[in-house]
Amino acid sequence: MPRKCGVMLAVAVGLTLAVGNWGTAMLRAQQPKGAGETIGEKVEDVVKGIKRGARTTTETVQEQYQKARAAVHDMGVQARVYSRLHWDKDLNNSKFDVEFKDGTATLRGTVKSLPAKAKAAELARDTVGVDRVDDHLTIESSVPAAEPRSTAKPKS
Repeated sequence: MPRKCGVMLAVAVGLTLAVGNWGTAMLRAQQPKGAGETIGEKVEDVVKGIKRGARTTTETVQEQYQKARAAVHDMGVQARVYSRLHWDKDLNNSKFDVEFKDGTATLRGTVKSLPAKAKAAELARDTVGVDRVDDHLTIESSVPAAEPRSTAKPKS
């Protein structure tokens, strides 16, 4: 039985201390804050806001840098593909356009023959940085366009 009393006494003392600490905290919360404490809290809030803004700005700058870097890389690959096609003798007098994005070179325009079309796709595919080629080139028609016909009746 004495052991039970000791435990109960310890619980009672613990509860008394807890209630006492809670009461003290409540009294402090009800007391008006001093000017220094209020200013300190405001300064802390401003500093937290500045840190949040700096973190957001840093992330935005990093994202924009990565986008710019990728765009410059893409322009470099696009220029290499265009140069290879433009200066190739088999593609002389061909009219084409090259777009490059995310590893894919897209070819549009016209070439003189089927072998020229295959050569253009091969040159683009073999360019460093190109993973895939979308070939939308067409072959120029070698048949001259028909003369327009008149629908008017001949004069008699």
